[in-house]
Amino acid sequence: MTNIFRNKRVFLTGHTGFKGAWLLQILQHFGADVKGYALAPEEEKDLYNQINGDKLCYASVTGNVLDSHLLKGELIRFEPDFVFHLAAQSLVRRSYLEPVDTFSVNVMGTIHVLEALRSLEKPCAAIMVTTDKVYENNEHGAAFREDEKLGGYDPYSASKAAAEIAIASYRNSYFHPDQYHTHHKSVASVRAGNVIGGGDYATDRIIPDIVRSIEREEAVVLRNPRAVRPWQHVLEPLFAYLSLAEQMTLDPQRYATAYNIGPDKDDVLDVETVAKKFIGYYGKGAYRIEGNAQQPHEAQLLLLDNEKIKAATGHGPKYNADEAIRLTAEWYADKEQDAAAKCMQQIRNYLEA
Repeated sequence: MTNIFRNKRVFLTGHTGFKGAWLLQILQHFGADVKGYALAPEEEKDLYNQINGDKLCYASVTGNVLDSHLLKGELIRFEPDFVFHLAAQSLVRRSYLEPVDTFSVNVMGTIHVLEALRSLEKPCAAIMVTTDKVYENNEHGAAFREDEKLGGYDPYSASKAAAEIAIASYRNSYFHPDQYHTHHKSVASVRAGNVIGGGDYATDRIIPDIVRSIEREEAVVLRNPRAVRPWQHVLEPLFAYLSLAEQMTLDPQRYATAYNIGPDKDDVLDVETVAKKFIGYYGKGAYRIEGNAQQPHEAQLLLLDNEKIKAATGHGPKYNADEAIRLTAEWYADKEQDAAAKCMQQIRNYLEA
């Protein structure tokens, strides 16, 4: 990957977010020149500022993906070799409170990135990040494959499914693999979710909620303890994105499609088990289950089939769910090292695993 990314220009939206900050560190490790484009961090604690993210960027632009003029200008002037589009409204419960903003950012923001790519006059590989929640989920117990029906009960899931439809439309209409010799763009979408790792401080996500509760010396409230999800450490999808981008430079026509990214089908846990394991590895904490009939709907069961990405890139999960939880707990529990050192140690360990 160092050979692929060293001295290459990478345009990264959402670089100030949790996943974006981790990806920024990886790309800097590989010698890439990264131009970030994102809103300022929202959380009181945020990983981006903890790692001094501005110093890791070739340039950092504070901007909204809904500002099509600013976004297009920044992307085209930079002339990137790669685009990673991570910017999003990524919280299910927030989407119930702010549906218009959720649809605007997740659908039109994605379209604005695609429109900017249309005007870029050089070869480019683009990874468009959506979510594992893009499928019409009847909770039948089978793992979703990439060719299954898209849908979404809540505004977040529906907005990401709509983003997938927009990406496929642009790929067919403007970036068709068969016409690569005319447009020189390879566009893939990646469907990953339930990511855990150190440095996540978002609201209404299980690990940050536990960490905040530990700091307040309170029991964390589990609102949906039986919900089953494909949990994965943050480095798993990020290295899958990078592996896919690498393959796209080698064969841009073959790899321009959609991919699920997640753990193996039998490596899933419910929310209560995740909480128990995290508290055990952290060394303290407690939880309580509190039912609320008025809470917004969330799916109880979600499983992904990850065979397509493994066949395409040879990249499969290195850590199971238990290891992902342990590494995450160790990150938060370590009060000696700073955030950047903790992240880089885990990145190096992942590369050596």
